[in-house]
Amino acid sequence: MRISISQRIFLATFGAALLMAIVGLEVVRWTLLDNFSARLYSLDAQWRELEPLENRLGERYQAEGGWNFLPTDPAARKYWLRDALGEAKTSPTLGQRIALLDWDDRYLAGIRPARPLIVFASINTGVHPLRVQGRTIGYLQIAAPAHAEDELAVAFLMDQQEHLLVLGVLAILSMACVSLLLAARIRKPVRELVDGARRLEKGEFDARLDATRNDELGELALAFNRLAARLQSMRGEQRRWVADTSHELRTPLAVLQAQIEALADGVRPATPEHIQLMSRQTKGLIRIVDDLHMLAKADAGRLELQKASCAVWPLVEEATRAFAERFREAGLSMSFTEVPSRSDVSGDDVRLRQVIDNLLENGVRHTDAGGCIEIGGRVVGNALHLVFDDSAPGVPSESLPRLGERFFRVDASRTRLRGVGGSGLGLALCRQIVEAHDGRLMFAASPLGGLRTTIVLPLEA
Repeated sequence: MRISISQRIFLATFGAALLMAIVGLEVVRWTLLDNFSARLYSLDAQWRELEPLENRLGERYQAEGGWNFLPTDPAARKYWLRDALGEAKTSPTLGQRIALLDWDDRYLAGIRPARPLIVFASINTGVHPLRVQGRTIGYLQIAAPAHAEDELAVAFLMDQQEHLLVLGVLAILSMACVSLLLAARIRKPVRELVDGARRLEKGEFDARLDATRNDELGELALAFNRLAARLQSMRGEQRRWVADTSHELRTPLAVLQAQIEALADGVRPATPEHIQLMSRQTKGLIRIVDDLHMLAKADAGRLELQKASCAVWPLVEEATRAFAERFREAGLSMSFTEVPSRSDVSGDDVRLRQVIDNLLENGVRHTDAGGCIEIGGRVVGNALHLVFDDSAPGVPSESLPRLGERFFRVDASRTRLRGVGGSGLGLALCRQIVEAHDGRLMFAASPLGGLRTTIVLPLEA
């Protein structure tokens, strides 16, 4: 049988409350009753003191022909035997511990202990038959404590047993109501969470839960909402990824197809220049596919890094020497502003060189002729900071936070007109590589009027 979480909570809370009540009753019992007394209670003297009452009851029964002389009011019946007995010499509480029963053991008058009270207070009961002309007409019952010192406590409990029973029932009902309310209060957000999870399973990532509760369930709802928002964002990113990827691949493929068709139709001769142009288009496609493949591996946590101790600044110097001709062709000057005192990190020198090359390539592509590129490095605390500055044009402030997103380009239409537009994957790949080295890649406006890119890498200890 399947037990729901609300039923489990109800059973757990009700069981805990009931256990506490039982423990409380046990404490009360040990407080009221002398459980360590060795003096047992004797009924012999009290039976002898009840003999006059037995005789009067027998005579009255014989005169009336039954028990019709007893009061009809339940409250009056309760204390009728006590009043009829008067003050007992052997025990002042005897009148509160006797009951009159008929021949069939049915209650007639006095105070008879209920079964729960007998168990709770360890009460012993003794009965004595009432006979008239040799015929049993009823019984007198005495409730006796297990120990003589508990006589007053037992008399009090018997006198108040109806009230105690009502209080006990009310306590149990109250515990049940509180347990039900608690279970319902917990069940509602859990039910909402289950329904929300099913909506996510169906792809409804706009599902949200009420996260106003100030407890763990509220934290769970807040975490669910963040997860749903993240999934919704990822689905949007996935759709943009597919659209952007298809766009980036379609354009060079269309150009390549047109060139091949022109060669096939004889419109364009198969000269080395035309073949070299198609080769560049093919290499561009391969570069985009390689970047996509590397980003996919980074997303899956499978970006392969061959980490070893390496000096980063020599990689920067080596890369700038390789780009010297590109700088000259683009009409740009390059200079070092600051050389770090040390640049040893634990990293993959091939991947780090790839990052440096990408940043230099961006500088060449997006810096106006006659501009400059400045590179500096310094040690800040236990980290190496590499700063790449270029001159105008700059990047709008609203675009800075999006640098490093896949396929994002600043003013893509303008860069295409200038013929220098990239795929929008280079900076995204740089960010993945730097973060795989436990570093950070940051973008800001450069004092030179262009873009400042800062790489922060932890130095070796």
